[in-house]
Amino acid sequence: MFKKNKKVSLQRYWTTRYLITLVVGLAVITVLSAMWIRHTTLENRLNMMEFMAEETANRIENMTDDTLPPEFEIHRLLTDRGRFMNMESNPVIYATDSEGTIISSNLPPQSNGQEIHTSILEKEDTIQTITSDNEEQVKLYVVKKPIETEDATLGWVLYVESKAELTKVRQEYGQLMIVIGSLLILGWIAIYFITGRLSKPIKEVAAAAKQIEEGNYDVRFSMDAKEEEVHELITSFQQMTQKLEHLEALRTELLAGVSHELKTPVTSISGLLQAIDEGVVDKKEAKEFLQLSIRESEKMKKMVEDLLAFNKFAANAVPVSMDTYLINELMMDTLDVWKKTNMQEGIQMDVSLLKDDRTVEVDPLRIQQIMTNLLNNASQAIGDKGRITVKLHTSQDKVIIDVKDTGEGIPVQEQSYIFERFYRGENKKYKVGGLGLGLPFSKMIANVLNGELMLVESSHTGTTFRVELPLSEQDRVVE
Repeated sequence: MFKKNKKVSLQRYWTTRYLITLVVGLAVITVLSAMWIRHTTLENRLNMMEFMAEETANRIENMTDDTLPPEFEIHRLLTDRGRFMNMESNPVIYATDSEGTIISSNLPPQSNGQEIHTSILEKEDTIQTITSDNEEQVKLYVVKKPIETEDATLGWVLYVESKAELTKVRQEYGQLMIVIGSLLILGWIAIYFITGRLSKPIKEVAAAAKQIEEGNYDVRFSMDAKEEEVHELITSFQQMTQKLEHLEALRTELLAGVSHELKTPVTSISGLLQAIDEGVVDKKEAKEFLQLSIRESEKMKKMVEDLLAFNKFAANAVPVSMDTYLINELMMDTLDVWKKTNMQEGIQMDVSLLKDDRTVEVDPLRIQQIMTNLLNNASQAIGDKGRITVKLHTSQDKVIIDVKDTGEGIPVQEQSYIFERFYRGENKKYKVGGLGLGLPFSKMIANVLNGELMLVESSHTGTTFRVELPLSEQDRVVE
C-alpha cells in the first residue's frame, strides 16, 4: 500500500499521469480505428462483390444469345471468378435461371437444382442482408446481378458471404497496433524528457530556497531556459534572493547602527553623571554636564520614538484624523514651524504656492511629519550653505509638492534603496546619526493619506522629492 502523503518527483508524477492519459487516449483511438477499419473493409468488399457479380453476369451474357450456356461452362467461369477476387474470404457464387433454380455454383454439384428464395430475387436492392436457416443463424450479405439479353432476363448471378468473413481483417489490425505502439513509446519518451527539462529549474529553485533557509544567499542558476515562464521564475527568484541578501545586510547593519547610536549617548551620559557624582567638576561645569546629559537622553528618546512610530504605522495601529484644509495655508504653517525650529543660517528657502488655493483631505500633523523629514534631509544634504525650493502645482485631481535642494545628490547605486527601512547611504551613515527610518516612514504616511512620496531626480546639482496628495471632492477636475 502506498502512503497517501508520499511525495514523488515532479518528473515521475507528470510522466506517470501523462502515460496513463496517453494509454487511455490511444485505447479509445484503437477501438474507434478498429471499428472504422471494419466498416470500410465491409464497404470495400461489398463493392468488390458487386463489381464481380456484374462482371460475371456480363461474361455469361457474352457466352450466349437467347439461352443460358451449359452448366459445366458456367461452373468453370464461377470457379475462376472466385479465385480472381483474391479476397481473404471465399464467397459462394450462384448462377440461377429466371425462376431462381440454381444451375451452377462454385460449390460441389450437389447444390445444383436447389432454388434461391423468391423474396431475394423479387427485391430491387442489389445488396441484401439475410439470416441463415441453420442453428447458428449467421448474418449473410447477398449481392445479385441479372443475366439479361435484349428481350428478357435469363437468370441471376448471386455472391453470398457472411458478415464475419467480410469484416475479417488481420494485416490492418497489425499495422494499427504497430502505429499505436509506436505512438505510445514516442509519447512516453517525449514527455519524460520534457518533464525532465521543466523539472530541472524547479529543482534548482527548491535547492536554492533550501540554501537560503540555511542563511547562504550566494545562489547561482543556469540562465539558458528558453521557456518564458521558467525564465521569469528563475529571474524573479534570483532578484528575490538579492533583495533578501540586501535586507539581511541591512538588518545586520541596523543592529550595529542601533547599538552604536544608543551606545554613544549612553556612554556620554554615564561619563558625565559619573564626573558629577565623583565631584571632579565645579558647580558651573556640573550644570553644563547635566544639560549635556539631558540633550543626549533626548536624542535616545527620539530614536526610540522613531522606532515605535514606524512599527505602529507598519501595523496600521496609528489613527489618522482626516479633514479638509486649504493646501497653501497648511503648507505655509508647516514651513513656518520648520524655519523657526530647524532652519540653519546659510540656507535660503524659496516657496511657490498655488495661484488659486485648493483643498485637500489630510491629517495636518502627518503632513507636517512628511515635510519636516524632507526639509531636514534637504538641509543635511546642503550643509552650511545652499537653497531649498518648495513648489506646489496641480495635475488632474492631485496637488503636487516638490521639495528641491542644491546638495550633492544621492549616488545612483543608492537611489533604489532610499525608501528601504533602516537604510542609510554611505555618506550619510557617518555624517548624520539616525536609524534610516525617515523616508520609509514618510512614504508610509503618504500612502495612508491616499497619496504618494517619490524621488523625482537626483544628481550632483541637487535632489528633488515629490509628494502627491488627492484633492478634495469639490476641487477635483474631471477631464
